[in-house]
Formats: sequence, C-alpha cells, structure tokens
Amino acid sequence: MICFDFVLLALVLWGSFSLRLDYWAPPASAEAWFIILAGPVVALPVFVRMGLYRAVIRYLPERALWKMVSAVALAVLLWLAVVFLSQFVIYNVVPRSVPVIYWALATICVIGSRFAAKLLFNRSSPRSTSKNPAVVIYGAGEAGTQLAMSLRGTHMIAGFLDDNSDLHRREVAGLRVYPPSSLSSLIRDYGVEQVILTMPSINAARRKAIVSELAKGQIKVMSLPAAADLVSGNYLVSQVRQIEIDDLLGRSPVPPDLGLIRDMIVGRTIMVTGAGGSIGSELCRKIAQWRPRRLVLFEANEFALYRIELELANAEISIVPVLASVIDEKRVEETIANHDVDVVFHAAAHKHVPLVEANALEGICNNVFGTKTVVDASYRLGVRDFVLISTDKAVRPTNVMGATKRWAELIVQEKAHRIAMERTEQRFCAVRFGNVLGSNGSVVPLFKQQIANGGPITLTDRAMTRYFMSIKEAAELIVQAGSLSQGGDVFLLDMGEPVLISDLAESMVRLAGLKIRSPEYPNGDIEIVETGIRPGEKMYEELFYDDSTASRTQHPKILRATNTTLSFLDDALVTLRAAVSARDEQTARRILFDIVAKSEKP
Repeated sequence: MICFDFVLLALVLWGSFSLRLDYWAPPASAEAWFIILAGPVVALPVFVRMGLYRAVIRYLPERALWKMVSAVALAVLLWLAVVFLSQFVIYNVVPRSVPVIYWALATICVIGSRFAAKLLFNRSSPRSTSKNPAVVIYGAGEAGTQLAMSLRGTHMIAGFLDDNSDLHRREVAGLRVYPPSSLSSLIRDYGVEQVILTMPSINAARRKAIVSELAKGQIKVMSLPAAADLVSGNYLVSQVRQIEIDDLLGRSPVPPDLGLIRDMIVGRTIMVTGAGGSIGSELCRKIAQWRPRRLVLFEANEFALYRIELELANAEISIVPVLASVIDEKRVEETIANHDVDVVFHAAAHKHVPLVEANALEGICNNVFGTKTVVDASYRLGVRDFVLISTDKAVRPTNVMGATKRWAELIVQEKAHRIAMERTEQRFCAVRFGNVLGSNGSVVPLFKQQIANGGPITLTDRAMTRYFMSIKEAAELIVQAGSLSQGGDVFLLDMGEPVLISDLAESMVRLAGLKIRSPEYPNGDIEIVETGIRPGEKMYEELFYDDSTASRTQHPKILRATNTTLSFLDDALVTLRAAVSARDEQTARRILFDIVAKSEKP
C-alpha cells in the first residue's frame, strides 16, 4: 500500500501541474522532478504517523474519511513548506493554484483507492467464511493486541470491545475500540460471528458478568486461556478456546494449600477406586502431579482403566493398574496389602440416578457393600487415610442412589468411631459435594451433544436447580479435605449458588452462537423441551441436613458437618445384605430408607 501511495501521489502531483499549465509532458528538469517526488516523500511519513496503514481494508469504516482528509491536507502543507524553503515558489516554479488542485485530487484518489479496494475485497469474497470468520476481540490490552496480530491473515477482525471508556473511539493496533454496547451494530455491519474474550487476569465474578452479557447476543463466544496457563506455557496467546460453563458460574478458584496436599500425597502410596470414572480419573491426574510414591488405579471397567493408565504413562511415578470390582473382598485386600497402600480415595460408585433407581439391588450392592468392603479392608490393613467421595444427593435422599451414598457415609463414620475408641492414627472421612461439570452422565456433555445434533435439548423441569463446580476444583478440594480430617468427618465443599438447569441450557445454546426456538422465535436453531421429572429426581439438592451445625475449616471452600453414628448399623447391614441376596427389592428399599430416616434424627 505504501508503494501504491508513492506512485499515486507522484502521478497526482504531476497531473496537478499538467492541469494548471495545460501541458501534458513528463518532467524535463531536475527541479521539476524534485517537486514531483517531494510530494510522496513528505506524505508517506504523515500517512504512517496518522495510521492510514494500520486499518484493515475489509473493515475500513466511513468515519476514516476525516482521518484521510486530514492526512492529505497535512501532507500538502508540508510539501508546500519544502518547496518554499527550496525557493522554487519565488521563481514561480509552483503556481499558487497547484497546491489546491493537488490537495483536491490527492484527497479524492487516496480515499477513493481505499474504498474501491474495500468494495472489491468484499465482493470477491464474503465478509466471513468458515476459514476466515469475522471476529471482534473483547479486551484491548496487551493480550488482546497480541491476539489481534496473531489472527491477522486468518481472521477478519472488526475491532475491539473494551470496558475502559478512555479507549473508546481510539485505535489500538490499527483497530477501532468500541464500547461493549456496540456489539449488535458490529454484528449487523461487519457480519461478526465470534467474540474472543482476552482478559485472562480478570476475576471470576467479572468474567461471569461479561460472558453472561455476551451470551445475550446469540453469538459464538471464545476465550483466551487463563493467565496461569499462559504464564506456564501450556497455551499460546493465539490458542483460543471455547467458553466453558465454568465461566458462567463465576466461581473464584482458591489456590490449593500445598501444605495440605504435601501431607496427604507426597511420598505415599495412593489407591483410587473407580480410577477410570470422572472424579476418579481427575483425582489420578492431580495426584500424579504431586509426587506420590506409587499410584494404584483400581477400576472395574477395562476400557476406562486402559484409558487412564495410558494417559498417565509418562508420569514420573509408579503406576499400578488393577482390574477388579470393589465388591471383590479378596481382590481389594490383596491390592491394599501387596502395595502397602497408605491412602485410599473411594470414588467407585454407581451414580446415575434413573439407572440406579431402575436397578436398585445392583446399586445397593456396589454403593453400600462395595464401600463396606473397601472400608473394612482399609481398616484391617492399617491404611492411614480413607476418603469417601460422596454427593449432595445423600442429603434427605428421595432416590436409591442418594440413599446408598448416605449409607456409605454412615459406614465410614461408624468405622471412624471405632478407630477413635481404639485411639489409632487412622483417619476415615467423607467429602460431599454437588455436580461436577463434564462428568460422565451429567447434563453438560448431554446438552453439548444435543446442541451438536441440532437439538432438541431435553429438560426434566425448567424450575430444577443444581449445584455445580469444575471437576478440577473438586479433585483438588477432595485431597485437601482429606488432609484436614480428624476422623469421622463429613466435609462439604462450598458449591456457591445453585444454578437453574434451564438457564444453563439457554446459555450453552447462545454461547454456541445459536438461537433458541420458541413461539416468539419459531425459526430459532435449537428447541428446549421439558420431559418431566424422572423417578427419584429432586427439584433441588442440599449439602446440609442442618446448615447451622456446619463449621468452618482452615480452607475457605471446605466446611465440616457434625458426626453421626448409628449403633445398630451393623445389624441393619446384615438384614440389607439378606434382602439383596434374596433379590427382594421391596424389602431392600424399605431397609435402605428406614436407616436413612433414623440417621436424620438429632
């Protein structure tokens, strides 16, 4: 473009003289050549300084007219100064009307060339394609500037959005900075398809507010990775990612207490049951980073075990895969004994509410008696720390899955009570929390799949709420809670505020850049359909039986509930086992919920 302007301005200046003198011939003297070439030589630095070469031709806005008019006028004045200082005006080499003609022609040619190029550019290819999508960058700071430079040539960048009013109507990296309220006009004028959020250091609450507001625009929202990932080198600035549902929760992550983690993990042999499941596999990933002596992967599903073992193959620790079920007493005992296990994280369980409701006896066998098997073996073989992974569905359960997890908590607490009586150093506890984002069988991956398939999204009830946290945060907090155990604790993870499932679904649709189909918008992309509550489901979940009895711990995201022990639990386990063995589901359900009801009484 600079070379084009040099030739263009030289021709315009020659044409100005020719029009004035009515003499169309090439310059014949050194003085004439000097005057002609001085025009572009003086003008180009002015154009560079005023940003005429920083603008993206495809997105050249009409308001750039004034900037180009000003740049040409200044260039003409500087050219006049040069020729005046060179004494050519005195000798009538430059007629007085030539600067006016030069300014008029140069203005028309410079502006016309830009808008002609824009017109040709936009006609030769659409404003945005799947390969070159039109984007706007939210955040005109250093990260946004770097991203803009890295995306040029592969994306069509319409400009920046930024909250800082001091930047509005200015240019950064050759791109206009707009207030966030201008998003709709950018979508309309430039065909913007994506917004890329480039403020990796903002707090979670502000991020949630921005993402929620962007989601209303029904445009695809992307994001830079978190600042920690950029600093660590895990991601480059150019590696944008999709907005995750974590960004909508507004949870401010608390850095892990490395002292708690060190006491629990470093140099010890850790066994994770259900190692191939959602929580179990994330626990394994985290634990592998914290330098245990050995990590035992205990899993009943062959493919899940293969997958997590393969993922951890390059970890600089000893990995032991064990293909077995937690209801196999001999296999559990020999695994703990042979590998001298110090810590057990018991994540193995059947967790899908409708499936467990339809297969109650199998759920009881795995969740209740599987837990008892691992607890008893850990107790007998001197495991130092035992941590049960529980759920908020164990609080006032209305389904078999929740009731079995409440039994699992009671089994752990009963064993912890016995340990306290014997005054040994073993610590048995449970950690209770709500839904984790992205876990197997949870609504988030289901909604993603339904959106990818073109809908509809199925909801049980629009008024249903659930607690959510990221699976990574949950895994870190589980380990730290175990380190805080005094024996018999039920720890509660701070889940924040409950989320309407319908809001979650709508946000996911909008963040994908799609529209919700409804009576008001019959041509929308994705329909949301209510299917009705399934057997055993609750409209809302709870973390506490009595929140007034919960106490704070040294960790701001971990609470401790009061202990509950039942002296008759062993007898109840015997009668429950008999009912399961007899395949008497009705009796098994009655026993299951009777004990839960008794455990709720103060």
